[in-house]
Amino acid sequence: MKQIIASLLVSSALAAPAAAAGISEFRIGLLGGENVQDRLASNECFRAYAEEALGVPVRLFTPADYNGVIQGLIGGSLDLAWLGASAYAAVWLNDPEAVRPVLVKTNLDGSYMYYSIGIARADSGIASLEDMEGRSFAFADPNSTSGYLVPLVEIPEAGFSMTEGEFFSRVAFSGGHEQTIIAVVNGDFDAGVVWADGQGEWEDGFNSGALRRATDAGIVDMNDIVEMWRSKPIPEGPIVIRNALPQDVQDTVIDLMKNLHETDPDCAYGVAAGETAGFTPIGHEAYETIIAVRRAQMN
Repeated sequence: MKQIIASLLVSSALAAPAAAAGISEFRIGLLGGENVQDRLASNECFRAYAEEALGVPVRLFTPADYNGVIQGLIGGSLDLAWLGASAYAAVWLNDPEAVRPVLVKTNLDGSYMYYSIGIARADSGIASLEDMEGRSFAFADPNSTSGYLVPLVEIPEAGFSMTEGEFFSRVAFSGGHEQTIIAVVNGDFDAGVVWADGQGEWEDGFNSGALRRATDAGIVDMNDIVEMWRSKPIPEGPIVIRNALPQDVQDTVIDLMKNLHETDPDCAYGVAAGETAGFTPIGHEAYETIIAVRRAQMN
């Protein structure tokens, strides 16, 4: 395996002068929702690979919330990011030419769907939305797909108002998926929504997603929480790249990411938040439904 990685880096380094033409550095935005140290640690290996391949400094940026990455992509101060579908919709609705989707994380079964998962403490007596009357509920971030947009639409469709005080006693943002998990475990909220692929074992935090990452980090014991709601399948968010970059730079970075699962499974595990089948190509058309939902919420 080390020989494969070394070969990849040597061949990429040989192409570095051409790949890096027209850029002095490359900037990767990391969405909020997890503490900064863990975000940096999970993505450092890919940052190093990209720096070796491009021959210019590659920097990781960790804004406090999703909007920091969104604005960075719109303004051209970020070059690459893994967005949720709603965050991509926000970028596209502001500037359709700013970025393009290039890759998507795939599950072990080859699908690229995931879920908004409602969680509550196991000792709370909460097993479903019906048990939430008069209780508090946490969203993650206003630009999160599974942590806001989808439950904001689907929970009222199921007959439960999201207007604070009408069914839930309190509805508020935790600040991110990891923050929601911590807040529910600590009893600051009675329930909240996080993202997960919904595959694999509950005890492991599923195969990938916020619960898997939190379980790996020792933040939560899955036996202490329960699933009390699940959304319909949601298209996994895309890895997007800035359109204004030189094409050879785009191709170099896309190839690195596309081959990461094969060349360095441990690195891919950290970047993808768990066990996956890697990253595969995807285009804008996969997100047109989410874009329409986001546009409708703006009106």
